[in-house]
Amino acid sequence: MIKSNSNNWDLTITPHRGWFDFHLSEIWQYRDLLKIYIRRNIIAQYKQTILGPIWIIIPPILTTLVFTVIFGNIANISTEGLPKPLFYMAGIITWNYFSTALTSTSNSLAGNAGIYGKVYFPRIIIPLATLISSLVRYFIQLMLFFSLLGYFIINNADSIQVQLQLIWLLPVLVILMGIQGLGFGLLFSAITSKYRDVRFLIGFGVQLLMYASPVIFPLSIVPEKYKWIILANPMSAIVESFRYMVFEVGQVCFNSILYTLIFTGGIFFLGFLFFNHTEKDFIDNA
Repeated sequence: MIKSNSNNWDLTITPHRGWFDFHLSEIWQYRDLLKIYIRRNIIAQYKQTILGPIWIIIPPILTTLVFTVIFGNIANISTEGLPKPLFYMAGIITWNYFSTALTSTSNSLAGNAGIYGKVYFPRIIIPLATLISSLVRYFIQLMLFFSLLGYFIINNADSIQVQLQLIWLLPVLVILMGIQGLGFGLLFSAITSKYRDVRFLIGFGVQLLMYASPVIFPLSIVPEKYKWIILANPMSAIVESFRYMVFEVGQVCFNSILYTLIFTGGIFFLGFLFFNHTEKDFIDNA
C-alpha cells in the first residue's frame, strides 16, 4: 500500500480477487507503463538484426510467393478471378495479425514471471502492449498489400474492382481480429502458466487452423457438406469479409458475421476471466 502525506491510502494492492473483480481502471492508471512496453516491443524485436524492420515485410512476401507457386500454379486452386499474389497476400496479412496476437500473448504469464515477481503492475499490461505493437506490424504489412494492389490496378485496371465505399469496415475487422487473438492468447496464457508444455502445441495448432480457413482457397469452392467446418473457424468470416471489402469477391453472410461477433466476445471474456483469476496466484505457484 502507498500512503500519502494526509494519512489517507492512495492505493491498496490486494492479492485476493474474485472471478469478476477485474480492476479495469488500473489499465488507465498504468498507461505510461503500457506505452513503454509498446515502444520496447517494437524496438527490441528488430534490434541487433541485419535487416531490421524489413523483417516485417519479408515473411508475407515469401509466403505469398510460395502460395502462388504451390497452390495457385501447381495445384491450380481458384482465386475467384483475382491475381494470385493479391488473393493470397490478402489472406496472409489478415491471418498473420490474428496469429501473432494469439501466440505472442499466450506466454504472457509464464514468460514474464521474473518481472511479475519484482514489482506490482496490472498483468494485463504486457499482453495489451503485445497486441498494440503487433498492430503496428499489421499496418506496415497492410501498406505492402495496398502497394501490390496499386501495381496490379495500374497494369490490370479492368480486371480489378476496388470497393472504396466499404473501406470503413477495415477498423471493424482489425478490432475483431485483435480481440479474438487477445482472447485466445489470454486463455492459453492462463493454461500455460500451469501446464508449460501446452505452449509447444499453440504454434502448431494455429498453423493447422489456418488451413481450415479461406486463406489459401476461396470459400466458394468448398463443398456444401464441408462448408460448416470452415465457417466454424471464427476467422473465416473475417478473411472473406476483408476480400469482399476490397474486391467485392467472397461469400459473406449475416449468420457467419454474427457468429464471429458472438464468438469473439465470448472468447475474449472467457480468456480475460481465466487470466484475471490465474494471475493473482501465479507468482506464488510459479
